[in-house]
Amino acid sequence: MPLASPRSLYSLACLGCLVLMAVALYLEHVVGLEPCPLCVVQRVCVIGFGLVCLIAALHAPGRAGRRGYAGLALLFAAAGGGTAARQIWLQGVPADQLPACLPSLDYMMEALPFQEIVRLVLHGSADCAEVSWTLFGMSIPEWSLLGFVAMLGLALVQLLRRD
Repeated sequence: MPLASPRSLYSLACLGCLVLMAVALYLEHVVGLEPCPLCVVQRVCVIGFGLVCLIAALHAPGRAGRRGYAGLALLFAAAGGGTAARQIWLQGVPADQLPACLPSLDYMMEALPFQEIVRLVLHGSADCAEVSWTLFGMSIPEWSLLGFVAMLGLALVQLLRRD
């Protein structure tokens, strides 16, 4: 059975990213959950993956272009999956072993060099380790990791498919 066309798969992936962002914005603006810095990084990765898929769907590239888009999408999915996995790990660390809190991302962007911002954000804080919402027993980063695994799978299918 042949796979769906690359354009269809990229369109479906873009639609999936729109759904993920809609859920994230719903949880932030309606439910009132404030995203931690790791959540913001994950959102950036979802948006990046979705934009790559949108451009690929609109462009409908040949084999080499499809592989290029798939490689870029793979990078966004891997970065997002890595930050989600880091946040899941932080949720298992006792709260007294984590820094109390980080300054806001806006403040850090103004006051600190980029390398220091990355180090602080990836190190995490008690805010990142707090489980404030679950669905079917899974926290938001666990659901995010599941989404990133699906994104990785789609990117790998596009990268390795033979047409």
